[in-house]
Amino acid sequence: MTIVEGIVLKERSVGEQDKFIDILTKESGVIEVSVKGARKINGRSGSSTQLLAYSRFCVERRGNYLYLNSAEPIHIFYGLRGSLTKVSLASYFAEVMRFCIKPEAQNGDIMRLLLNCLHFLENGERGESMIKALFEFRLMSEIGYMPDVVACRGCGTYEPEELFFCISDGGFYCADCFENESGSNYMKVKLPVLSAVRHIVLSDFDRLFNFRVSEETQQRLSALAEFYLLTHLERSFGTLDFYKTIKS
Repeated sequence: MTIVEGIVLKERSVGEQDKFIDILTKESGVIEVSVKGARKINGRSGSSTQLLAYSRFCVERRGNYLYLNSAEPIHIFYGLRGSLTKVSLASYFAEVMRFCIKPEAQNGDIMRLLLNCLHFLENGERGESMIKALFEFRLMSEIGYMPDVVACRGCGTYEPEELFFCISDGGFYCADCFENESGSNYMKVKLPVLSAVRHIVLSDFDRLFNFRVSEETQQRLSALAEFYLLTHLERSFGTLDFYKTIKS
């Protein structure tokens, strides 16, 4: 038997009574666990295996598969279920995690990132677009796609008033150095957006959520973060499409 703590990223039914759940863990990345008689489980044990539940799982390996022996909830994030936009955004976070994080991948900060984003989303302590942008940029940095936000690649200017952010390679150019015929792979932003990106990708985790920006900067930052993530992961996400549909 092994005890693991994790967040349920997906649940899918198998037959009439059973289901599989994908769990994000700190030690082993995303693991798949078989839950026998899932539809007969109720109360605390049943809630422990629901989507987005943060729980403590007792699992055992039989051959090539992991089976759930027991589970107890740590935090269920019930507050998300009162808002369709919040639960949809959280489901997008979960889908991205399932795609990015492989089995046996060890990165405690990634699970911490998801837990913190769900916490602030549930409590309404930050705007949805801010949490979304923070999740997207910080996750990309954690998995090896950190943008180069130190200085203009042309002249080394640290704080240009306007700049062009290159989506494909993560660097930026000030307005004086920028040369691009198509412009399709760049996004024009102002200094407050760059400052926010710097904070998100470079700050210690304890300070990650400790900043505020204007509504205009928040919306531009959110668009930039989404563009950056989708470009580098080279795919779309149905949960994101659904979130944007109900948000608009």
